[in-house]
Amino acid sequence: MLRLRAVCPFSWRMFQFRPYSCEPLISQMNKCTDEEQLFDLIEKNKAILSEKQLGCGFNILWQFQKQKTSSLKNVECIRNHPQFLTLLNLTTSKMEFLKDSTLVNVLYITQKFAVEAHDPLVEALVTEAWRRMERFDIDVLSKFSSCLADQHLYFSPLMGKIADIVNRNLETIQDLRSLSVLMVSISSLISQRFQEQLVNKTELLFDSIDSSQVITARRIVQFLRNIKYSYYPLLERCNKVFLSNANHLDLESISKILTLYHSLQFHSFEFIIMAKKRLTEMIPLFSQPASFVKLFVALGPLAGPEEKKQLKSTILLMSEELTSQQALAVMGAMEEMESRNSHLIKRIASILHKNLDNYKPVELLKITQALIFLHFRSKELFVKLQELLLSYLKISVIPSEICILVCAISMLPSPHLDEAGISRIEAVLPQCDLSDLNGFATSVLRWIEYDHMYLDSNTGKQLKLLQKLDHYAHQRLQNCNDLNLLWEELRSLKGDWFADSLLEETVATLQRLMDEINYINVARIASFISRTNYLSTLLLDRIASVVIQQIEKIHPFAVLAVILPFSILNYDPPQRDEFFGTCIQHLNSYLGLLDPLKLVFLGFSLATLQYFPEDLLKAIFNIKFLARLDSQLELLCSSLNMRVQFRLMELNRAVCLECPEYQIPWFHDRFCQQQYNKDIGSMNGAQQQIYKMLAEVLGGINFVKASVLTPYYHTIGFECILDKRKKPLPYESHNITLGKLPEMHWGSNTQIVGSRLPPGAERIALEFLDPRAFCRNIPHLKGKSAMKKRHLEILGYRVIQIPLFEWNSMALSTKDARMDYLREHIFGEGKS
Repeated sequence: MLRLRAVCPFSWRMFQFRPYSCEPLISQMNKCTDEEQLFDLIEKNKAILSEKQLGCGFNILWQFQKQKTSSLKNVECIRNHPQFLTLLNLTTSKMEFLKDSTLVNVLYITQKFAVEAHDPLVEALVTEAWRRMERFDIDVLSKFSSCLADQHLYFSPLMGKIADIVNRNLETIQDLRSLSVLMVSISSLISQRFQEQLVNKTELLFDSIDSSQVITARRIVQFLRNIKYSYYPLLERCNKVFLSNANHLDLESISKILTLYHSLQFHSFEFIIMAKKRLTEMIPLFSQPASFVKLFVALGPLAGPEEKKQLKSTILLMSEELTSQQALAVMGAMEEMESRNSHLIKRIASILHKNLDNYKPVELLKITQALIFLHFRSKELFVKLQELLLSYLKISVIPSEICILVCAISMLPSPHLDEAGISRIEAVLPQCDLSDLNGFATSVLRWIEYDHMYLDSNTGKQLKLLQKLDHYAHQRLQNCNDLNLLWEELRSLKGDWFADSLLEETVATLQRLMDEINYINVARIASFISRTNYLSTLLLDRIASVVIQQIEKIHPFAVLAVILPFSILNYDPPQRDEFFGTCIQHLNSYLGLLDPLKLVFLGFSLATLQYFPEDLLKAIFNIKFLARLDSQLELLCSSLNMRVQFRLMELNRAVCLECPEYQIPWFHDRFCQQQYNKDIGSMNGAQQQIYKMLAEVLGGINFVKASVLTPYYHTIGFECILDKRKKPLPYESHNITLGKLPEMHWGSNTQIVGSRLPPGAERIALEFLDPRAFCRNIPHLKGKSAMKKRHLEILGYRVIQIPLFEWNSMALSTKDARMDYLREHIFGEGKS
């Protein structure tokens, strides 16, 4: 017997410690119905557990966990269980024998059970995986990258190594599910060239995935969001996957997709309608605050009046149970919903107040913005908010965080920043990008305005700070040598400081780098120019040239952004017909797919440029499209809703006046009457002064009318009529009190009334144009003002457009000079 033991020690050992059941241990594990049964097995067999059995134990635990409803509580229970610690210790001792897939899977599951990143096992697993990483297959590598992402190691050398492996093996990768995980994980540290390669590879592999792969499609959209690239062909394909799986999308998926689309400014009317329907159906399903808050945030901005009422009443009942983060999410959604429910605002604000100490600087900024927007007033809350922001400011050293804090402080009801705060800003200026510098400048301007009202002594220091901001911003622009990096800093810039101090230098920098404009960034640069109102013929000619040469690579969804600056600034490039013709032709096959809002804005932009494509107009002016548009208008905030309605009315008017041969009816009478009734008011002092002068020039107040409403509802500042001998004609009735606006005297019909005048007589429209009617840098009439002039001329007017900068110039500083100026423009040369 002893000789037998010596010959077969291994067999003897196995026999000695065999479990009581002869059934293989893995089979026993698979039959467990809860964690306790599994942990009992582990306790009884811990001395003989193999690497494979360890991996199986972790897998079964994770399967149990995924079935739980109260997952957080259960995670804590499992993590603190003695046998879970036994599993961790056994894994540490057997780590080098674990298979690659088991090693990474154990790391993944331990992180799902919230084991800290500094736990010895997690550190050992990461180190061992790093050592083996070159031999991992694509599936294991993707799961490992996801584990690193969970530890926020996006910029680590380890993630860089994974990016390098993906780059070297990209041609051989055929699994889009695994690749999509890797793309999201490495997106923070890859070059633009690599980004484009990944996008191209994704397009090649997209048809290989099953149409039910919602998670893969969502990861692709997340990758595009991470790299800030609204690549429409991929977004469209992902959107089709979401729509085809609409009935299987849960709250979490819909919420994430809506957030991603918002970040990418990708508008899918079909998805929004589907999301609203699915989310509305979910309202009765959620009674727990965590889930209902998520529903409130996702559905609130889309909901109709009844759904909003239901959401608000339910969240009000739950308000006492909300956590600090849930209250913050609700307040943000209420801001987006433009809520005026004072009771709910007050309740949520009280929760925010109690938890102010727990919020990060960026969250304090969100709270400040929401409270100000919702017109909430609480001296106690704002005082505490200011104290917190100032305390953070004293210790913060990160430029973007300091900018956030300063911005929040400047928005408070009594904004104030002492010398220490100003010094803190000055210390980080050399490290700031243009976005941060613009944020600081906007805040400083608010302080200067406030301090000027209260005669504060800090104004001089703030003006010096503004000069330093100018200096660093100009320096940053002059040193910039990459158009795409410049765009990242410019994309969110707005406000008076940028327009007054930086715009010219910014345009000069864009002109210096304009050879880098291509099919990828052309829509972004065009969008920026549209916001500036600055006419740079060099940049617009370059944009037109790129579009003509590379139109096949530009997605039709981007055409509106490309056309917009030409429309707004009223500019025709040298290749006018080729440029606009190319854009219109490129759009034709997509007219049925474009978002209704985009189609309306596109039609209006082209109409401003005197382009009226028949196919586009037929696509807009039909019952089916207008019904779709009405459905979408219900989902928009009030300001955007009204803007779309105005653009549709203006397009309708332009087509009726400029293309009567299309026989498109005018159907905006009631809408225009409602708007005019809202807007009617009194003439201001300047208008009264002009009115008196015109009356004097023309021979009395019965020879001039103020604030006239024409057919098709154009408004005119002043109107008069001259006969064929240039003699003013009186109006039949003229019951107007000075300072009051008269009613429309042409009636509400759309007939062009030239025949009502005596033969040879003419109507004259006098328009006094403020600076907004012109490009910012030169006195060039913008598109809308030019279109109005065309329309008035079609209606039979001789149009006199007088720029206010000319009217208020030194040359017209006296009453006599102004009277002569009016006579010259109304009666022509030689009239005294």
